[in-house]
Amino acid sequence: MTHPVLEVRDLARHFTLGTGLLGGAPRMVKAVDGMDFAIPAGKTLALVGESGCGKTTATRMILRLDQPTRGRVLVDGQDIHALKGAALRLFRSKVQAVFQDPWSSLNPRMRVRDLVAEPLMASRKLTRKEVDMRVDKVLGDVGLRPDQARNFPHEFSGGQRQRIAIASALIAEPKLIVLDEPVSALDVSIRSQIMNLFKDIQQEYGVSYLLVAHDLATTRYLADEVAVMYLGRVVETGAADAIFSAPRHPYTRALFSAALPGHPDDPHDEIILSGELPSPLNPPTGCAFHPRCQMKLGEICATQAPILLDPGRLGPVACHHYPT
Repeated sequence: MTHPVLEVRDLARHFTLGTGLLGGAPRMVKAVDGMDFAIPAGKTLALVGESGCGKTTATRMILRLDQPTRGRVLVDGQDIHALKGAALRLFRSKVQAVFQDPWSSLNPRMRVRDLVAEPLMASRKLTRKEVDMRVDKVLGDVGLRPDQARNFPHEFSGGQRQRIAIASALIAEPKLIVLDEPVSALDVSIRSQIMNLFKDIQQEYGVSYLLVAHDLATTRYLADEVAVMYLGRVVETGAADAIFSAPRHPYTRALFSAALPGHPDDPHDEIILSGELPSPLNPPTGCAFHPRCQMKLGEICATQAPILLDPGRLGPVACHHYPT
């Protein structure tokens, strides 16, 4: 049986806060409250939503930086939060990350060769010659020259530093790379080069990506599947082309309406949401989106939380407009 590279099942992370100055019962924040999705080998899933929706918390659990309150994160069918010893070291080589700001993720006191080689040295026993050959290979794959390996990060531009970070993530031949806003800190002129690089790497290495992004243009170009989050929950998932062309959940429609159309002549009507994203300290009853929704049905939306189900083989959606 072939497992997805990454599978997330009913993943949740709840935080208990203190009682405050006036006392009272402790308060619960449900930063992530039941997520389900999977990424097959060689594919990209984008996790999108407003700031504060839970993307970062979910990413931290997938990278094993936070422990879930409930649910499981499976990589190649193994629960990553149950791994120990050699199995845990293998997980560290299977799953890598590229972050938004390459400068903050690169040690300024280390030469590029040592920075790139570090994940490989931590996971495998290789000779120095084997490591050097591997470093030269991945530097070439990301568009850098092998002789640049002796330089320090400050000697490179922002786009080149991101290439170094990509090489470091790639060197241990991972199965999954988490891309956390990977081009948002770069100049616009450089973004398309890095996005094309991600495409080329995926084609050559067969790696899967979890793309965490708020930039919908990046999402549309890189993603095969999209999962839309709102207040800690996934409200819609599906093929990227289908979601961009015909989003079904009212929140997805509003979120994607803010993006520029693919062609200047395409019709474009932006949906303006009323109000702000509710606080996870005091979430609305029923559907969490109903206070801002222009399509709410009344009592059912205000009192009953919709379940993420697939009503017509277009991908799951959590909305009372789509009963099964």
